[in-house]
Amino acid sequence: MKASLEHSHDKEDIRRRLRDGHGSSYLRDAILGGIDGCVTTIAVVASVAGAGLPGMIAFVLGVASLVADALSMGVSNYQAVKSDEEARERLRRQEEQHVDLVPDGEREEIREIFRAKGFSDDALETIVETICADRKLWVDTMIKEEYGLALDGPTAWKAGCATFSVFMGVGALPLLPFLVPYLSGAEYFVASGVVTAWRCSVSAGSRGGCLIPVVFKPVW
Repeated sequence: MKASLEHSHDKEDIRRRLRDGHGSSYLRDAILGGIDGCVTTIAVVASVAGAGLPGMIAFVLGVASLVADALSMGVSNYQAVKSDEEARERLRRQEEQHVDLVPDGEREEIREIFRAKGFSDDALETIVETICADRKLWVDTMIKEEYGLALDGPTAWKAGCATFSVFMGVGALPLLPFLVPYLSGAEYFVASGVVTAWRCSVSAGSRGGCLIPVVFKPVW
């Protein structure tokens, strides 16, 4: 059976795909928010249930913790990605200055980079001359090859929003059973665990489940 390919390998499709780039993925930011939101909220629920307090107290504390922690995680991720953006821009300015002040040294760096990739003689010199003829390409190549940085990373505000929104969405799941009246503390906690395990990833569910024997034991 012929294997299916993710991308077309026609010449025009290849050219268009490489020209358009891959874009930035925010999956990492979403996973970070989802797992932390799930575990943080179920920890609050477990603590309140373990203390034998009414379900409404667990709900109020859970909502307060959810909003505060989601904001904290979102802002923290925003600042982290923003710092990466600023570091990349500092390196770009630095490399632009080096290209202007010591072009021969920067040209030699390009030569050594591509020599290490296996190019030599005329092919190597053609690559060096081609790259160094375009200042932006020259600087981009140095950023990518010398420092190992992506030219286009995630946008800070989008990364922060992804973490915040998924944190809120997943973190709210353990609180849903508290909207149902007439449940005991034990029933609230069990229902929260069931809802969370059903929706969260296996990793998040297992982490939350580890809290049961530690915090919930006094209820039994």
